[in-house]
Amino acid sequence: MNQTILGISYSRAVAGAAFMVLAGIAFAILNVVTQWLTMKLGFPSSSAAFWQYAFALAFSLPFLCRVGLSAMRTAHPWQHVFRVAFAAFGVGAWVAGLASVPIWQAIALVMTSPFFIILGARLFLGERVGPGRWAATAVGFTGAMIILQPWSDGFTWAALLPVLSALLWGASSLITKNLTGTERPETITIWLLVLLTPINGALALAAGFAVPSGMALGLFLLAGLLTALAQYLLTLAYTVADAAYVQPFDDLKLPLNVFAGWLVFGYAPTGYLWLGALLILGASLFIMRSEMQREGMSAGASA
Repeated sequence: MNQTILGISYSRAVAGAAFMVLAGIAFAILNVVTQWLTMKLGFPSSSAAFWQYAFALAFSLPFLCRVGLSAMRTAHPWQHVFRVAFAAFGVGAWVAGLASVPIWQAIALVMTSPFFIILGARLFLGERVGPGRWAATAVGFTGAMIILQPWSDGFTWAALLPVLSALLWGASSLITKNLTGTERPETITIWLLVLLTPINGALALAAGFAVPSGMALGLFLLAGLLTALAQYLLTLAYTVADAAYVQPFDDLKLPLNVFAGWLVFGYAPTGYLWLGALLILGASLFIMRSEMQREGMSAGASA
């Protein structure tokens, strides 16, 4: 009996880890495609964000048909609107960042998102943040500064775009966290899919709308497919295994993106990247571990 339970737990853990790694590979390829479109082909970043998610929406239509628009019923429509708006601006900042800085730098800096979530949880949700988590947040931002090197002659303000995207995605995650207490996962997902494309479209129109053709059109189709696939794999990972278990496998996105950037663009990250990334990764793992311990204590107290 115990062996059977252990076998099921082990298989789910392996599946969860595999889905998370596959999602990381899909995202790494997607980042290469996006950077090729914006940096090599010069496609406007705001329009690039629109077309990427418009095609992702098209590939997600089977899910929308299965769930149905009735899943959009909610008592908190404006929270959904603000959540998706933050996500859309985050996507725009991320794509603009990929048009300006190497993949390895962008992906390392966007890993600061958990620290913004901690700050937001304290300021807006009233959650208690202990000294350990504050220290981890400070260490993580120190790692980001080491990667950014704002004191160097080679620093450009465009390098802050991935940090801005991390801030905006952190704000979106906080609203999502607040919604999960009352909303079904299907409701949260369908609001994102339905609203993200028109919001991205409005941003693209404001910046001067561009229509892809030829090679760019083919790459956007690939980007849309990769976006839908990566999100689906991410959902599978969190479905079959605990979030606390699979989260460290998400940190493999750094070496995966470094390798992809080197393979396609010849980017060679400096030693500063690894020092800064080590600080960010270590701080993230510490926060995750403390969160697991806190949840364990809460579960023990309620038992």
